Amino acid sequence: MAESKENNLTGKVALVTGGVRRIGAVVCRLLHAQGMNLVIHYRSSEKDAHALQAELHASRPESVMLVRGDLLNAAKLDNLVYETIDSFERLDALINNASSFYPTPVGQASEKHWDDLIGSNLKAPFFLAQAAAPHLKKTHGCIVNMADIHADRPLRSYPIYCAAKAGLVMLTKSLARELAPEVRVNAVAPGTILWPESDLDEITKQRIISRVPLKRSGDPHDIARAVLFLVRDAGYITGQVIAVDGGRSVVG
Repeated sequence: MAESKENNLTGKVALVTGGVRRIGAVVCRLLHAQGMNLVIHYRSSEKDAHALQAELHASRPESVMLVRGDLLNAAKLDNLVYETIDSFERLDALINNASSFYPTPVGQASEKHWDDLIGSNLKAPFFLAQAAAPHLKKTHGCIVNMADIHADRPLRSYPIYCAAKAGLVMLTKSLARELAPEVRVNAVAPGTILWPESDLDEITKQRIISRVPLKRSGDPHDIARAVLFLVRDAGYITGQVIAVDGGRSVVG
């Protein structure tokens, strides 16, 4: 069956935050392979950013623009959207992927931790969505937020992070109502996909995997395919959170 015009992403434009490393980079590669032009935001990974841009330009020149910035600076968030429109004259998908993640046990958390975790995981996605909304309405585009299964089941020692992701889930549902009918808003909630960059011993990893019904960790491509589905194929889905977690969210 021939691909419908609705599902064809060639020439469409996605803005991806935190898109040069780990899951974000895999999402960018997959969307780019489907024909999308990309504006990829990064904060400090300049070497990785330029390497990814060169990789993608090798297959399709002038299809990727890089924007460096601190998402905690709310005054600069509008600029990410402005740069996207200035470069490609449209916006079809906003992927709020950037996230801070680290423990903040009660008694050790600071206001700086709060501002960072709430800022990157909740505040920035809202204000980026607000800036992007007029442009997404013109293209009947979409927003995909990167949530977490721990938005529903708290992770010990991570109260601020879990609260931020819980807020992001509600933001997803709220924006789905606010921006309908022109813009769809959904989220992906990863489970055990990539281990944190801090060291985890093998026993801890196996204990985590033992609680996953599929008895294995996932792969960044599992998340990227879920994002692609929500961008390309989910024309009648909005306000939903897709758990990509091997079944972890359905067990005690």
